[in-house]
Amino acid sequence: MKKLSPNAQRLGLLLTAPTMIAVTIISIGFNSSSNNQTSAALSKKREAKKSSVTFNKDGELERPTGYRKWTYVGTPLTPNDMNDGNAPFPEFHSVYVEPDSFNHYEKTGEFKDGTVFVKELVSVGDKEATSGNGYFMGEFSGLEVAIKDKTRFKNEPANWAYFSFGHKYPLKKKAKKQPVASCNECHEGNADDDWVFTQYYPVLRAAKAASADSK
Repeated sequence: MKKLSPNAQRLGLLLTAPTMIAVTIISIGFNSSSNNQTSAALSKKREAKKSSVTFNKDGELERPTGYRKWTYVGTPLTPNDMNDGNAPFPEFHSVYVEPDSFNHYEKTGEFKDGTVFVKELVSVGDKEATSGNGYFMGEFSGLEVAIKDKTRFKNEPANWAYFSFGHKYPLKKKAKKQPVASCNECHEGNADDDWVFTQYYPVLRAAKAASADSK
């Protein structure tokens, strides 16, 4: 192999160095672009996760989906049999809370702005089973939603608004906000914690206690 002269070697180094710098710059630029794309994707993902419900251009709430995979809170029941045959709410009320909302409540003891509760109504079915007599679930019969939003519902008591998609199937695909007298007044006068009936849900009471223990 022919040995390069000192001048040729120096020239080779001069030619190689810019090439290495250029490659490094391109690599940094690529990584920066890639990181920006990743950050943007994560931001969109967080935003999508934050928006667990959707409103249309008229301010109506679109019927939520996927809530049965949320955090289950409990299922109270006030049957007709125990209310002179005329209970205001005779169905099972299976209540779910959006997971991020629950995690925040468990951590801070407060319902965050954007908290969403879904109440799925289920009729009373059989009253006898192999395990004994009681009240057993029948069929899905309705859907209601409660949302805390200080921007959208800034004029509502404690910024809570309530929506009903009906008490029989097929359910409505969208719902308008209920009048204050329909829900807020009852919640204000009887609910234990920020318009929420936490006194009837041990899951929420335990979360509240956990938040106090962590402080």
